[in-house]
Amino acid sequence: MLVVTESAIRASFVNTTQGEAKRLAVPNDLDVRPWDDLDFLGWRDPAAPQRAYLVAEADNGLIGVALRAAPQQIGRARRSMCSLCLTTHSGDGVSLMTARKAGPGGRQGNSVGAYICSDLACSLYLRGRKHAGPRVYETLTLAEKIDRTRTALSGFLRKITE
Repeated sequence: MLVVTESAIRASFVNTTQGEAKRLAVPNDLDVRPWDDLDFLGWRDPAAPQRAYLVAEADNGLIGVALRAAPQQIGRARRSMCSLCLTTHSGDGVSLMTARKAGPGGRQGNSVGAYICSDLACSLYLRGRKHAGPRVYETLTLAEKIDRTRTALSGFLRKITE
């Protein structure tokens, strides 16, 4: 992913108002992010843990979406799989993230959801820079896994913007 600035991030959001985009919490460590290893920029709002944000490169520039993480259910530990990177996590490592649709659909209350790594670090799990426990063995190359993740991400973002 290309290095992005705070102003580019704020301008990229498609499912928020301009005021909401102006007020959202952008990470203050953009200058030290491992941009070469990121397929998208994702983060949780430290002041409101149920809020999450994702910014990715698209054909026509950056696209940013505001997400809401579903509350975690308290109970027995379980393993879950991220629908983007297919990393399996135990406990609360995967969250149902919902995004209000862009445009008229979002104003009518329509939303789209996906199970995504709770910390939005899919790119780092894929590349082995972060670990979630034992990985499922795959015969795909790293490039094929990255392509699969980017395809899944594009599909999720397309559902939000349609």
